[in-house]
Amino acid sequence: MKLLVTGGAGFIGSNFIHYILKKHENWEVINLDALTYAGNLENLKSLENDSRHQFIRGDICDAKLVNGLVKECDAIVHFAAESHVDRSILDPAAFIKTNIVGTYTLLEAARQNGGKRFHHISTDEVFGSLNSDEPAFSEETAYDPQSPYSAAKASSDHLVRAYFHTFNLPITISNCSNNYGPFHFPEKLIPLAITNLMEDKKIPVYGDGLQIRDWLFVEDHCEAIDLILEKGELGETYCIGGNSEKTNLEVVKEILAILKKDEDLIEFVKDRAGHDRRYAIDATKIKKQLGWQPRVSFEEGLAQTIKWFEQNQNWWQKIKSGEYQKYYEKQYKN
Repeated sequence: MKLLVTGGAGFIGSNFIHYILKKHENWEVINLDALTYAGNLENLKSLENDSRHQFIRGDICDAKLVNGLVKECDAIVHFAAESHVDRSILDPAAFIKTNIVGTYTLLEAARQNGGKRFHHISTDEVFGSLNSDEPAFSEETAYDPQSPYSAAKASSDHLVRAYFHTFNLPITISNCSNNYGPFHFPEKLIPLAITNLMEDKKIPVYGDGLQIRDWLFVEDHCEAIDLILEKGELGETYCIGGNSEKTNLEVVKEILAILKKDEDLIEFVKDRAGHDRRYAIDATKIKKQLGWQPRVSFEEGLAQTIKWFEQNQNWWQKIKSGEYQKYYEKQYKN
């Protein structure tokens, strides 16, 4: 199998490439990434001498480039996306371009090259927000996106399904809950909290900190995608969750406890506009149909993640200083 993985220098994409090449000795990966702020080739440093991994710097909206790469592959696993809600509030245009136009460009290339297998990575945020007493999101939940980011992802999901129904493109979609783990970009809650505490800085927490998320260890997510790619029913959507609902405040307090820091390092800040209150995933379908369930508990995964950040301080310090981007600007100068 030869995969085209988009966004493979990002957090989940790079973890997926490591997982796939470790599990499938005869598989190859073409990794297409634009190396925007969240893309980091240091995530793939251990694969520099692995002939099964080929990195291409490029934009998924570049139809000529995408078409050429799709011709070479057997299947596409599409991670590439603008994904940070705060940034989508400040600059929605980038999210429309990458998440909608980029997905369309890939779908067209897959269709025009014999109908390549296409797996689309989406998010639970397309379903909107839950009250505390409502059942978790499932594949039957109506879409109700409430930020420019989630609206753009919802649009891309609809496009993928349309290509299945209209053109019989062999697609699957997965909607996952909040991921965490190694290589997590330190603007998100867990890595920001960990790295700030290592720098003796406060942890900013939005509003009252009682927003609830379902946390999924990234390697569990990678295993689920692998299963869907190999055994998933074409045209179907699979919800992937960690079965671990926590408030943001609970998450931060667990990190403080592991690092033996005081709770006065929590700093409550003005809440984000349109901040969804609760996400939760019902992963019954993928468990029943494909036999998948998360292997790593939140407590175990959080401990592993903190240990990884402690052992890779040079990685996240370069990101926080911006040094990692200067390096790639020199490496890939036009």
